[in-house]
Amino acid sequence: MTIPLKCDSSEAWLQAVLADFNTFLLDHAANEKKASGVALNLAAHYPDKPDLVTAMIDLAIEELSHYRDVFKLIRERHLSPLPDQKDVYVNQLRSLIRKGSENYFLDRLLIAAIIEARGLERFTKIAIALPNGPLKGFYQAIAHSEARHATLFLTLAEQYCASEAISPRLETLLTHEAQILTDLPHRAMLH
Repeated sequence: MTIPLKCDSSEAWLQAVLADFNTFLLDHAANEKKASGVALNLAAHYPDKPDLVTAMIDLAIEELSHYRDVFKLIRERHLSPLPDQKDVYVNQLRSLIRKGSENYFLDRLLIAAIIEARGLERFTKIAIALPNGPLKGFYQAIAHSEARHATLFLTLAEQYCASEAISPRLETLLTHEAQILTDLPHRAMLH
């Protein structure tokens, strides 16, 4: 199950990442740490949904292990992690979350799925661009994980939300996501 993103990341974004990969690594680490926190937050807010709680615990652990792996790369390069910064892309997507418990829940799941799908698309581009070696293999594996995560959030939406509400809302959010992405400056960051 794939999420049909409305646009591809630009070549200019990819070149910005490749030209300043150290900055990208620092941002990647921060994003993995935040993703773990988001999964734990979902588990904490929806204890009445045991399948979701189980999935989010597993996801939090996986995202934290990715954070550990990226942090190892950071240390190998003798870089210093930066304080967390607000992610304009994620915050703009989150601003689209509607009020009302059912709408809020559905939007949280769909936005998480979209963020993971964009991660898949971007990590795949990075993996393709990198020369053969451990870093290329690492980003291929990360991309594979992002694909599973996007599918997981969509599957949870299908399990817990009204099926007729999912497709039209996903379509709307994907349209907004494409515009948000297009408006972002090209930086050596995941988003």
